Amino acid sequence: MEGSWGGVLAVLVILAGLTAPGSSYEIIEGPQNVTVLNGSEARFNCTVTHGWKLIMWSLKGVVELSITSQQPIITNDRFTSVSYNRSDRFISEMIIHDVQPGDSGLVQCSLQNSNVLGSAFLTVQVMGTLDIPSNSLVVTQGEPCNVTCYALGWTPLPDISWELEVPVSNSSYYSVPEPGDLMSALSILALTPLGNGTLTCVAELKNLQVSKSLTVNLTVVQPLPESSYQNEIRKTANTKPNKTDPETRFKSGKENLGYSSDEARAAQIASLPPKSGEVSLQGQRSHIAPYQAHKTRQPSAANHPRVSFDTASPQKVRNATLV
Repeated sequence: MEGSWGGVLAVLVILAGLTAPGSSYEIIEGPQNVTVLNGSEARFNCTVTHGWKLIMWSLKGVVELSITSQQPIITNDRFTSVSYNRSDRFISEMIIHDVQPGDSGLVQCSLQNSNVLGSAFLTVQVMGTLDIPSNSLVVTQGEPCNVTCYALGWTPLPDISWELEVPVSNSSYYSVPEPGDLMSALSILALTPLGNGTLTCVAELKNLQVSKSLTVNLTVVQPLPESSYQNEIRKTANTKPNKTDPETRFKSGKENLGYSSDEARAAQIASLPPKSGEVSLQGQRSHIAPYQAHKTRQPSAANHPRVSFDTASPQKVRNATLV
């Protein structure tokens, strides 16, 4: 605390001496605009004529550094100076260490007893981070896909581009600011991959010609074949029988060779001689023959069903099927 007050008192004493009449000097060349990266150094030069007594450096209206012919007066360790004495001029250089985004603003050098100021502007840019959601991407060969690269915490927003080390049939990309975040942007790469390789997202600060990149691996797999279940469903759909086709419907069931309708039996009873007994169904084969053409095997005669008719009472028919 005592040291700080001592420094302030020294500045006041020096300034009091420099305000004496007869001081005459001028700024030959003031500082130039500087753009630097966050965390680096910023340097400004102020060239004055000989005979100067006090050079003051200010940032955003606050004097941070004062230079006398004997020594610099440092009040902030982030601000230091270097001096260059020439035969016809004197150059004072102010160095701002570890610049931060909040340092961006107006820089001025001034001389005691002079209304002339040398002014410049300090711009501090911030290189943020890059992010691609996955470090290893697996995609299908020949199928279009998108890859997104996020640039987070950049000032100003960077220019984003892509470097493709992978065979593709086509590719394109576009970049837009992140909604609701003035310091972030995203870039979307659309491509149709044909093989394995790498994709690199590159973000660049044009003014400083500095960039940052992020690379991810791209693995291409073959399209999956259709499942056997899907193939069977398709095959079944193609071979499904038409339910409206009576001939096909007949083939799908079992044929009962011993069956005949009531109308057929009544017609046969009327044509038989008036006697009782057993009647073989051999005589009915002409009635079944059209349907037997669809059978692949004829049953033997021994397996034919037997039917008995009571000729005395033709209205009563007893039908028995022997299996």
